[in-house]
Amino acid sequence: MKRIHQLSVNLINQIAAGEVIERPSSVVKEIIENSIDAGSTKIDISISNECRNIRIADNGSGIHPDDVPLIFIKHATSKIENENDLWNISTLGFRGEALASICSIAKVTCFSRTSDFDYGVKVIAENSEIKESKIGCALGTVMEIENIFYNQPARLKFLKSDKTEFSYIQEVVVQAALSRPNIAFSLSHNGSNVLKTNSDGNLLLRIKEISGESVSDNLEAVEKTDRENNIKITGYVSNPQFTRSSKKDIRIFVNSRPVKCPVVLKAIDMGFKNLLPIGKFPYAVLNFEISPSDVDVNAHPTKKEIRWQNPNLIFNFTVSAIDKALTSVNYSKKEVYENDSNPLPFYNTAKSSEDKDDTYFVQNYNKYESKPSVQVNYADKFRQVSSSVSLNFENKKLLEINEDNNQSDVIIGQLKDTYILIETPEGLEIVDQHIADERFLYEKLLSQKEITSQLLLISDVIELEPEEVELLENNKEKLLKFGYEIKKEGDNKIIFKRIPQILSKTSQADIARELINNINGNLDDAENQILITTACKAAVKAGEKLSIWQAEELIKRWRATKNPQVCPHGRPISRVIPIKDIAKFFYRQDK
Repeated sequence: MKRIHQLSVNLINQIAAGEVIERPSSVVKEIIENSIDAGSTKIDISISNECRNIRIADNGSGIHPDDVPLIFIKHATSKIENENDLWNISTLGFRGEALASICSIAKVTCFSRTSDFDYGVKVIAENSEIKESKIGCALGTVMEIENIFYNQPARLKFLKSDKTEFSYIQEVVVQAALSRPNIAFSLSHNGSNVLKTNSDGNLLLRIKEISGESVSDNLEAVEKTDRENNIKITGYVSNPQFTRSSKKDIRIFVNSRPVKCPVVLKAIDMGFKNLLPIGKFPYAVLNFEISPSDVDVNAHPTKKEIRWQNPNLIFNFTVSAIDKALTSVNYSKKEVYENDSNPLPFYNTAKSSEDKDDTYFVQNYNKYESKPSVQVNYADKFRQVSSSVSLNFENKKLLEINEDNNQSDVIIGQLKDTYILIETPEGLEIVDQHIADERFLYEKLLSQKEITSQLLLISDVIELEPEEVELLENNKEKLLKFGYEIKKEGDNKIIFKRIPQILSKTSQADIARELINNINGNLDDAENQILITTACKAAVKAGEKLSIWQAEELIKRWRATKNPQVCPHGRPISRVIPIKDIAKFFYRQDK
């Protein structure tokens, strides 16, 4: 066995670099964090040489001339002094490892000046060796890093393409920019400007600068404070009609520090439960303000992972904040098409050619209050329409009057006995009658403490697969809670002894099949799936002809629901075709 010996300082730094400096984006992250901690209001990042050359300039407080050489020494920091400080960290950096690690795998040149001196200091660090000299320079600090991993060919060969590595850098800058809207950021790549923001402190404007109006126009503000536990959450989440194909656009910050947090991610999932289609996710930017002593940010070398002192409190607090944001919405009827031809926002422009923008647009809606209706006879005015529209409504129905402009929404017909057509001041609204009614019934069932059931005097014997019978048997108590009483008849048959009263006219075999389809594979969510099944089977069906009064009642009940945008399965309920687009199609000038 080889003898034990002490490693050289340079080798120690390179080992540390393996944890702290994973790729060029890690360098950008560490230096930006130092710039933020220095009180900068402007940070400029320039990337070149396949992302191996990085220049970051800030207008922060600068570094005292006597301290400049120390910044490249491992564990030299101004941000903590003893163990107790680890539980009261208010800065982004605190370990004093980053610059020592960076200068061990790249050539680093630092220019820095504080307001107390009329000259600055230039320091060149390479292979953990430092050269220092005086120089004239602007207030703040400039870091120039060249040839990252030049002395580590094994690490160098694992770097991806220039485009891919720059996308990682982009994400770091985006995270920093979203966490600090009071700081102006600029990012350039090979001399071309990619991102430039102002510093007015407006987070919504910052989101617009980064991701474009298509994102910022579809966001709802999140703000909630728990004074007893000293927690505050602020930020934005997308409305249920604006979704993404992955969770990459969910960004979480704790005291303005970007973090990965499964607890909050799970809470966001819960907050959007039954509001999004399967495989779709919201856009979110959320910042938690919490006492540093209640969260451990020293849990991982990259400082991305954290530990909450009370994770259950954070989970419930987040769910309630999102629920508040999504249920206090007053959606404007602004149409956004799936095939929107607007240019992609900044963040999507650097994607590889095989990637596609994953924004999924559907529709914004108006959340109406239920008001007394007034019957208006428009039959004489509306005699000729498309033959595909069923005008079984002798009188169109006025739903409500907008007090601001005295305009009204009017039911004008049914399309294929499936879609209710509504004339609105904005255009033509098309409502899927089945899923609109399903949303109302689901929320009604959800709010009921006890669901009325009906005893069946005559029960159908329903033949199923043995494993399906077992599935229903395993959820017998949950089914009973929601009005279903099942009795097993052999290994592959069941009968219903009770069913919810609202399903009294529904086929018992259909009920059983729907319960099995919804519960199967979702045992943790079985109770909710049972409610969804009940609402779905009881709702007005597609293809069912409605009277004017039935249609009016259905629309009023749906519009008064807590979440009228989507059905419990996550499908959009309504769509508005703006009048300006209808006029444009017919080449009319009076748009």
